[in-house]
Amino acid sequence: MSTNTTSTTKTAGIHHITAFVRNPQQTTDFYAGVLGLRLVKKTINFDAPEVYHLYFGDDAGSPGTIITFFPWAESRKGRVGGGQVGITSYVVPVDAYSFWRERLVRLGVEVQETERFGEQYLQFTDPDGLRGEIVAREEGALSKWSFGGIEAENAIKGFGGAVLFSTEPALTGKLLQEVMGLEKVGEDAGYARFKSFGEIGNIIDVNVEAMAPGSGGSGTVHHIAWRAKDDAEHEVWRNHVANSGYQPTPIVDRQYFNAIYFREEGGILFEIATDPPGFAKDEEAAHLGEKLMLPEWYEKHRTEIEKMLLPFTVRELEGI
Repeated sequence: MSTNTTSTTKTAGIHHITAFVRNPQQTTDFYAGVLGLRLVKKTINFDAPEVYHLYFGDDAGSPGTIITFFPWAESRKGRVGGGQVGITSYVVPVDAYSFWRERLVRLGVEVQETERFGEQYLQFTDPDGLRGEIVAREEGALSKWSFGGIEAENAIKGFGGAVLFSTEPALTGKLLQEVMGLEKVGEDAGYARFKSFGEIGNIIDVNVEAMAPGSGGSGTVHHIAWRAKDDAEHEVWRNHVANSGYQPTPIVDRQYFNAIYFREEGGILFEIATDPPGFAKDEEAAHLGEKLMLPEWYEKHRTEIEKMLLPFTVRELEGI
């Protein structure tokens, strides 16, 4: 592995996080209806076209705001634990914390308030058991998206970061510093904190004590993706990861970004994804997420694919 204390190749932070769930309507009701995120892309799992791949984020699906899901009714129930993203953090404006506490309680979402590194967090679980939290910070531009009773001044700006559950936390922390280019800023409440240079998706907490492995399935995160600013930097990242002793995949075209994948010593699947081309590549910005978008090699099978997928709608929840 690399022996440098800080990498000269640095990621701005999280690009997206991808998780397993069971029902597309239930997931859309929570992430659009409750959290107010925009469905920016409705496509399929390219490796399993009978399963949607749904992307939620800010108005444009900007890197650092994108939570994505594979909803599969037959998915086994997973167990959150080591080798996964344990908690996904969403950041809101500094004056919006009480708005979100009241909103979640009003909509029947159980919340627990906790503190670490001097910050207050509203923690919750979604209907599948995925763990999330809301934190208020100055950093990051205000959202331009309003939906379901959430005005832009209160809306989620994107990711605050993530809490990684590692089976080998010292090695995960070393990777974050020596390969990904984050800086360690301290330890508190059983976690070590690392920070990248970006304004959102930039704060990563890792358990200090080793954690027993979880198991994949609905209600767990599949992978966390980190940002590369363009294709040229992506090539640099792939070489950097390989030269650091890891085994990155070849570059994979995901239509809206290019990706490489590798697994780190703490069991967590990492991806590095390019910021461009983005989600307006095949839809007008004003109409993102309205139509099922297929890569050209699946387009001839559209009729059969649509028959396999459960219909769902983006809807405002009643009583707001």
